Amino acid sequence: MPEALSQTIEKAVVLVEALPYLQRFRGSTVVVKYGGHAMIEDQIRRSVARDFILMENVGIHPVIVHGGGPEITNLMRRLGKEPQFHEGHRFTDAETLELTEMVLAGKLNGEIVARLNAAGGRAVGLSGKDGGLILARPRTDPQGRDLGFVGEVVQIRAGVLDLLIRNGFIPVIAPIGADAAGQGLNINADAVAAEVAVALKARKLVMMTDVRGILRDPQDESTLLTTIDAGQAPQLIAEGVISGGMIPKVKACLRALEGGAGKAHILDGRLPHGLLLELFTDEGIGTEIIR
Repeated sequence: MPEALSQTIEKAVVLVEALPYLQRFRGSTVVVKYGGHAMIEDQIRRSVARDFILMENVGIHPVIVHGGGPEITNLMRRLGKEPQFHEGHRFTDAETLELTEMVLAGKLNGEIVARLNAAGGRAVGLSGKDGGLILARPRTDPQGRDLGFVGEVVQIRAGVLDLLIRNGFIPVIAPIGADAAGQGLNINADAVAAEVAVALKARKLVMMTDVRGILRDPQDESTLLTTIDAGQAPQLIAEGVISGGMIPKVKACLRALEGGAGKAHILDGRLPHGLLLELFTDEGIGTEIIR
């Protein structure tokens, strides 16, 4: 068989493998936390944008929540302001909040929306202030220390997102909320994605990051745990299998599952079309967390 024909047949086999998943998820909402190098490297950004548009065109409704911590830190340092962290939580004074909103709700959100629209989609950028989307309240760190203008989600007003989804738009959300008095608050993007998934009763929550998923040995990708039950997570945290920056992501996934989302996934957003491979193939590429 000629090699070109063989390659064409392989493409057809991939499409056939994806068919049951396309049928199963059509009409479903998938919330994606978009972060890591998938937001930074240009080739990956273009690839991810096409993945989102493909999802939309086969009848799946993507809702995107993006981060931007490294970009905030870079801008602060360029302006001579050194970031302060309390056990991984960014202290946010009034000036830092202003810079955070500039980066998240301004620069990054607009770039993602423009990229999706250029790829053939209809994306709309939002912060949690728009339409009262994210009602928040101030939060402290685990030791009770003040973090300034840092918030936690009280409520996601899902009607704002439902309206956009019903009219064929892709919501792109910057994780800035506001309290009852209208004061802006900086919120962890993983936590926002989880609460959006709960509010929309999403079929899936997907965390795009810079690692393959949950690894028993962080130095050996062959130790990837492809599926874990939510009940296993506390033990894996206690054993140190889930550690560092993976802990808040896993906790966000558990919150989404507890609140009614169907499944949660953690995957390496740097892999070409990793989002599609996780959703539409038998093997997937990351870690699936189920109830």
